[in-house]
Amino acid sequence: MRKILSLALGAAMAFACSEKAVEVDYTQLTDEERLEIAKEIAKNTIIVDGHMDLPFRMYNQGNTMTGEVYDFINRQESGNIDYVRAMEGGMDAPFMAIYIPAGYQDRGGAKDLADTLIMMVERLATTWPDKIALAKSPEEIEANFKKGLLSLPMGIENAAAIEDDLSNVEYFYNKGIRYMTLTHGKDNLVGDSSYDDAETHGGLSEFGKEVVAEMNRLGMIIDVSHITDRTFFDVAEISKAPIVATHSSARKFTPGFERNVSDEVIQKIAEKDGMVMITFGGSFLDQAYSEKNTANRAHIATWLEENGLTRRDEAAQEYINEYMEANKPNVHVSKVAEHIDHVVKLVGIDHVGLGSDFDGVGDSLPEGLKDASMYPNLIAELLKLGYSRADIEKICYQNFFRVWKAVEAAAGK
Repeated sequence: MRKILSLALGAAMAFACSEKAVEVDYTQLTDEERLEIAKEIAKNTIIVDGHMDLPFRMYNQGNTMTGEVYDFINRQESGNIDYVRAMEGGMDAPFMAIYIPAGYQDRGGAKDLADTLIMMVERLATTWPDKIALAKSPEEIEANFKKGLLSLPMGIENAAAIEDDLSNVEYFYNKGIRYMTLTHGKDNLVGDSSYDDAETHGGLSEFGKEVVAEMNRLGMIIDVSHITDRTFFDVAEISKAPIVATHSSARKFTPGFERNVSDEVIQKIAEKDGMVMITFGGSFLDQAYSEKNTANRAHIATWLEENGLTRRDEAAQEYINEYMEANKPNVHVSKVAEHIDHVVKLVGIDHVGLGSDFDGVGDSLPEGLKDASMYPNLIAELLKLGYSRADIEKICYQNFFRVWKAVEAAAGK
């Protein structure tokens, strides 16, 4: 049997090189054999990830305007991505999220922060031009892939970055921004956030409707992650182009969590020829994980109150670290594959992709998917579920490229 499986593995590896080769039934292979095939697929297939928060992590390192460049090129102990781990995992085009915390909506400075984060991403490309390049289109990502370069496309997370000036949408498009997440943690001038109970506008604001139309005109992808369902359906009604959730998972697995997308929302996204890019954070993937996290936070809050301490106190930090380590919930990479499989079964293989939220969800990432070196583990889980190489190529990049090009076509570009 071992010899037969080894022959099957060889046949599967040969499939990439010969159109006449017959793809084997990956479900019949061992986990080890599937992982080897997954590594080969990751190496030879473009992988696009819809959302990573590396720019804001670099910003928090404190070397923003000093001229010192964050050491992205070497393996880092912190964070979820660097050049080394990206190469190990076959990651080719991680979208750099230009993240604007909701606090900037009140105190100002949102556009300035966006400019700073964009500059920091640009600096990576100019510092290591033999390894990294910016990318503003599918064609540029493909060209960079052929040259062996890591592409860094960019998207804004939180339309607060444009402040109250519609012309800033075009300003950021011209700076290389190719999608914009309409809200983040709180309602803003554009629309309502799924994390905010205020329902300030009852959906998309009048200004938000102008923003959607302007994004359509420019060919900028509308990201519907973070918005309320009411805001989403307003966007879906108005947008003349496909829409994308760049980092959301399926609400089926987390009932009541509006930040994830419901089946009804997924179906409407597919109807608009868009896609859902499944995100990796544990609380997005599994209800039990989320509930355990909530219980842990409640326990810590009660303990602090009973002991008259704050999180800043040394004794509190020691207790919190020990308690959280002992009571940390777990979720496995296979759960990400389940979310992908749910979207596929609901609306088809053409409407799903990957949007990790690496560097944005702390230590809540699944076992087997802790950083950018581990994409082959996810591919192996998809092979185990019966997905073909062609299916995986769609999930990894072809679906997103189709949507991106359709958004450009709708703009007449």
